[in-house]
Amino acid sequence: MIVEYAFLVRQIASRFARRLPSSVLFDELVSAGSLGLIDAVDKFDSGKHVSLKTYAQYRIKGAILDELRSMDTYSRSMRKKIQDISRAVKAIEDKKKGPASDNEVAKLLEVPLESYYDMLTDIHGAAILSLDAFIRTGDNDTSSMTRFQAGIKGEHTPADLLDREELKGVLARAVTTLTEKEQLVVSLYYYEELTLKEIGEVLTLTESRICQIHTAILIKLKVKIKDYYGSSTSVEGS
Repeated sequence: MIVEYAFLVRQIASRFARRLPSSVLFDELVSAGSLGLIDAVDKFDSGKHVSLKTYAQYRIKGAILDELRSMDTYSRSMRKKIQDISRAVKAIEDKKKGPASDNEVAKLLEVPLESYYDMLTDIHGAAILSLDAFIRTGDNDTSSMTRFQAGIKGEHTPADLLDREELKGVLARAVTTLTEKEQLVVSLYYYEELTLKEIGEVLTLTESRICQIHTAILIKLKVKIKDYYGSSTSVEGS
């Protein structure tokens, strides 16, 4: 069964590789994914009415994500940059009730526009993982068969279903607050599954510029999600 589904490892690792910095080695992704596949075969329960392929895909992806997080190659200063940009974006959008432009963020950060773009390029991989971690459940339990079954088969409590639909709504509304160009990048990257280079060719921009736009999008979406749930918590606690 491991041999039969080995192709899934390279397939999923390739999807990750397309969205990560070149410093992350493809072989490391494959190695982590292979362990996820072996674990999936070992723990698979056919009585749960879910195919091995579906379960293996879930476990491979989870194993690769866990490996990426364990690398923790991002320094404290890198994380501070993400926080600083997030605060600047929130401050600007709260004040103007509209999307923050690159010039406005750079001005509030008191750095030249090109320096701001360099910051976005540097934190591109970190922003992807940070956002992914943020929208996952708090315990981040990728190895739980029970949690997997609930996610695949829809065995949720009414509260779970409400939370999921609420998050979808928050993300959908957050995307509409992005600029037209940013919304197009979201569509091409997440729905059409184009690479950053391919998106650059469509928009006649360099791959590095698309990388910067994509990073800014993720930070803006994270700000919106955090702001929404922070406000909800405050309301519930009052």
